[in-house]
Amino acid sequence: MKTELKVTGMSCNHCISLVNKAITKLQADAKVTVDLALQQVQVESSLATEDLIAALDEAGFPATLSD
Repeated sequence: MKTELKVTGMSCNHCISLVNKAITKLQADAKVTVDLALQQVQVESSLATEDLIAALDEAGFPATLSD
């Protein structure tokens, strides 16, 4: 399943690394694509949207489902 999230607080490559780590900690083979300019994260995984949002929030990156 592909999920697109709006994620705030990302500004650099370190942020990208933290976002990737937060998601792959839940599912190691999740495919994560981060777009800093648009402040969006696209995740291909079997994880529930609520779990993705909770993991990103816990990592310090507030997330919501993209419009």
